[in-house]
Amino acid sequence: MMARKPLIEGRKPHFIYFGGGTPSYLSAKQLAHLTDQMKSILPWDAAEEVAFECEPGTLNPGKLAAIRDIGVTRLSLGIENFDDHILEINGRAHRSKEVGRAYERAQAEGFDQINIDLIAGMIEETEENWQRNIEKTIELAPDSVTIYQMEIPYNTTIYREMKDTGKLIAPVADWQTKRRWVKEAFAALESAGYTVGSGYTAVKDPAKSKFIYRDALWGGADLLGLGVASFSHAAGVHYQNLTEIDDYTAAIKSGEMPTKRSFRTTEEQRMIREFILRMKLGRVDAGHFEAKYGVDVLGRWEEELNDLTEEGLLLVEGKDIVLERDGLLCVDNILHDFFLPEHRTNKLV
Repeated sequence: MMARKPLIEGRKPHFIYFGGGTPSYLSAKQLAHLTDQMKSILPWDAAEEVAFECEPGTLNPGKLAAIRDIGVTRLSLGIENFDDHILEINGRAHRSKEVGRAYERAQAEGFDQINIDLIAGMIEETEENWQRNIEKTIELAPDSVTIYQMEIPYNTTIYREMKDTGKLIAPVADWQTKRRWVKEAFAALESAGYTVGSGYTAVKDPAKSKFIYRDALWGGADLLGLGVASFSHAAGVHYQNLTEIDDYTAAIKSGEMPTKRSFRTTEEQRMIREFILRMKLGRVDAGHFEAKYGVDVLGRWEEELNDLTEEGLLLVEGKDIVLERDGLLCVDNILHDFFLPEHRTNKLV
């Protein structure tokens, strides 16, 4: 349906990304059928990257071979923690033995790049547990390591349970502790030869380990989201698909776009969006925004940048805005300073 639209017709994907959940729950046969259909509509032959997120417990040898055969180049394992108790009480389906088997099998399949995800500050996580996570990660030596800090959005089960029991503080490590843990992890990874490439990721070899989906998207690329509740960004319009499977399939069967909501952005909003996303990489070239949008971001946000410089969170070096390590660790918080007033909110605890 979308492939016939003027915006998409004749174009080929620069990247493919299976994520936003656990696509590895599909069977090998389902994956092959799905991707064959996708390729027949939008050929992948020009894609520089095909990234795929996995739940480790789903990865038997046949499944991994199928994932490789559909053309995946970047495999991401949602390990999150290596402790069975932590995984269980946080509602994760996999356990540590499955993690080890999945990683060995993924290596044997010869993917171009293997990334593992960790989460700092899961429920009941301790200093000792976090240090073991770092040690185990370095022992595995993946191409890329992505570390998220545990958040409790207002629309999650954990938050609803907090509200029902009258708790005001989330049952996870505080932000100061989570940032310190990520800082310690980055320092250990750097000592092991990794390079920190964003507020979340360290890579073993920057020349080899690329994340094209992230870099292209954060640079303003169009994104065509497929599936229930997925988000898209194309030609300056953000839109989300229907969030219920029955509504979604009914729309598809009737030949209608399964769109739930949409928002057309202004050029100013697109500029701010790109600036905020590029800040997550730790370095922003102000000259890029002058050339693309005709905006002097150093002048527009002079006060905000000066305040963050005084706090020791970033530096301005000529035309470059460079985040210090402490700034990178709290980048999601400091970015609110650059939002338009009507977009500033606090929906995390």
